[in-house]
Amino acid sequence: MKRTRERNIHRVGLALAGTILLADAAGAGAADTWQVRLLFDPPPSQLDAEARGRVMIYEGLTEAQVAQAMDEQFERIGSMMFVGTVRSDEQGEVLHDTQTGEVLVEDDGC
Repeated sequence: MKRTRERNIHRVGLALAGTILLADAAGAGAADTWQVRLLFDPPPSQLDAEARGRVMIYEGLTEAQVAQAMDEQFERIGSMMFVGTVRSDEQGEVLHDTQTGEVLVEDDGC
């Protein structure tokens, strides 16, 4: 009985770890599309939550997306926080370190 429970806990742990890894790999692109949709086309429930004081933390957006949000969603700025902002040029192309090839990310102090 105890051994079966341990085996089941192990299986759940492996499944959870696999799900986290897949979600991380899927979200490694141009910031999760759900974040972009929530930022630029928020459903009424999101706007209601923001009106009640909810702050949404957006992670991994490009500088171009953040600038666009500041222009187009200005009335919602008090409900937004941006972390891990990816450096980009004016066209929105992601910038990379010329020596390592790594994506450049703003140091937000967090």
